[in-house]
Amino acid sequence: MTTTAARPRITVRRVVFTLVLFTVTTLLFWVPFEGLFAASAEWPDPVRPIAAIVFVAGAIAMIVLFTQRGSDRAARISQFLLGFVWIAFVWTLISDVVRLGLAMAGVENPFRSRFIAVLLAVLIVTVTVYGVYEAMRVPRIKRQDVTIPRLDPAFDGLTVAVITDTHYGAINRAKWSRGMVDAVNELGADVAVHVGDIADGTADQRLEQATPLGDVNTPHRFYITGNHEYYSNAQGWIDLMTRLGWKALRNEHVALERGDAKLVFAGIDDVTADHSGEPGHAADLTRALRDADSTAPVVLLAHQPSEIKKAVDAGVDLQLSGHTHGGQIWPFHYLVRLQQPVVAGLSRHSDRTQLYTSRGAGFWGPPMRVFAPSEITLLTLKAS
Repeated sequence: MTTTAARPRITVRRVVFTLVLFTVTTLLFWVPFEGLFAASAEWPDPVRPIAAIVFVAGAIAMIVLFTQRGSDRAARISQFLLGFVWIAFVWTLISDVVRLGLAMAGVENPFRSRFIAVLLAVLIVTVTVYGVYEAMRVPRIKRQDVTIPRLDPAFDGLTVAVITDTHYGAINRAKWSRGMVDAVNELGADVAVHVGDIADGTADQRLEQATPLGDVNTPHRFYITGNHEYYSNAQGWIDLMTRLGWKALRNEHVALERGDAKLVFAGIDDVTADHSGEPGHAADLTRALRDADSTAPVVLLAHQPSEIKKAVDAGVDLQLSGHTHGGQIWPFHYLVRLQQPVVAGLSRHSDRTQLYTSRGAGFWGPPMRVFAPSEITLLTLKAS
């Protein structure tokens, strides 16, 4: 008796997702194609048809490669294509404004169209190369003083090295990881924190890239989960970071002491943990602060800036977050702002509560950063 494999069930959700994916991909490739190979440019006969074939093949390849889950090679190619075509799409729209202005001024001829197309091609390639360079380099150090009125003078000047969103993934960045750790160690910080999204993939898959984190040399090292840990066995990442010498703050806190003075570092699971299906994982700020000294200032590690309202309600003094990547590829930060209250930097949300949102050290998806440079942050806490 033979059995046949069950066909994937066709659902409304699957159909809608397919239509949206097809529509978005078509726009992303069609707009740059028309910008670079517009009919008004009157390119020689073979140019536009050949270009059309190349663009269609690129769109199909990107969709097909995105379906090859588990393949790092497919991920590397499809993610680069996505970043490249997003850059081409954005800058083509900008060039269209120039084209419209020239057309309204009566400057309309094939030479003008070709000239703009060539400039656009150069611009797209330049921005892409710049974006890859910014993503692949060791993050620069960003220094930020944070005044905490309730901070005891005993902790005045305490330094915190903030790492977040390393996103170890399909591109092997073990060497990059070593360089990042060396940069952190040169800071001589009192505390190091990793605020989640350590990788895309399991701890076993990304072990080589993550291992250098064990060499971060600070007296205290704290780690919390981000949403991406919950796509690939968060508990495995917690176990690895624990073996590497990091204290995982899972809805709990640690009080640093200098004489009679205390400073509380608390951490919560990422908000996506609630529906991750991993037993015992859920964001719980009340539990994290249970039995904490109410007179001591609190530094809360919460991966997503959107947790700031809960931090305000709980009387937290400073929340440290990542998640946004500062938008990563301009002008994507406008879309990020629809979901998160802050995209990057230090912000105040009540008389007591401040939020620092790091742009992150790595990148997610396309190996590019455009006008959103990566960072390792050195925060210096100041008593008023």
